[in-house]
Amino acid sequence: KTALFEQSGHWQHYSDNMFMFDVGKEKYALKPMNCPGHCLIFDSDDHSYRDLPLRLADFGVLHRNETAGALSGLTRVRRFQQDDAHIFCTVQQIEAEMKSCLDFMQSVYGVLGFTFELFLSTRPETFLGEPEVWDHAEEQLKMSLREFAGDTWTVNRGDGAFYGPKIDIVVKDALRREHQCATIQLDFQLPEQFDLTYKVASGELERPVIIHRAILGSVERMIAILTESYGGKWPFWLSPCQVSVVPVANTEALNGYALKVAERCKDAGLCATADVDTDTMKRKVRNAQLEQFNLILVVGE
Repeated sequence: KTALFEQSGHWQHYSDNMFMFDVGKEKYALKPMNCPGHCLIFDSDDHSYRDLPLRLADFGVLHRNETAGALSGLTRVRRFQQDDAHIFCTVQQIEAEMKSCLDFMQSVYGVLGFTFELFLSTRPETFLGEPEVWDHAEEQLKMSLREFAGDTWTVNRGDGAFYGPKIDIVVKDALRREHQCATIQLDFQLPEQFDLTYKVASGELERPVIIHRAILGSVERMIAILTESYGGKWPFWLSPCQVSVVPVANTEALNGYALKVAERCKDAGLCATADVDTDTMKRKVRNAQLEQFNLILVVGE
């Protein structure tokens, strides 16, 4: 129901990008982000300081009503999934959790072979909360960025989310086009909107802080960037075409052996196939090359 998004503030600040429809006399909207739902999950139980940090991850489907001119292949779509996570923590835990998020991002992007640029996006013109709270949140992010990257980051003024400042991570694809993928956001506002609390050691109630974290960002966008970056030649660990087994001749015995080798590869957890068509060995090897197989195993006597 839209009442959830009215409580979170998304209705006032984001409704133009939401798909809405009526059910009877009530108005509903397709979920554009996971954070309001995660706030409800946190609020469904009592928490103490011993429970924090509480980390919730979600790969659920999201819908955003992007304008037609903004749509572009897989890099900008209306229905997508992202590796979304929300970390509920104390103020004292912010520094350690931010460091963990940045280290996680660096580890993942290192495996994928990406270089990246860091941007601190600050308070926009329309925002929730008090300027003093925003200033404090921005200082927290500046401290995390200085510790992680020294001075090699840029301030992107006015581009923060309406509920808090964020660190945006931008990568470039094979055509040198920039894409904002990972994002780490610090949020003091949603805990206020949902009246979220946890019990400290003295028994008093305090507000948690929310860190919004996405490393890949939109999975569809990341797949598009990886496809272009690798030029269709996927690294072995990620490839859907890892092994092609080619017999040296088209005989029943060699075809049977090639099938057994492919089966052994599959048992080892590899994506493998045996080419037992009637083509020549050279043609089969060439086909495997064109299909970008990482390994071509030629078997025979």
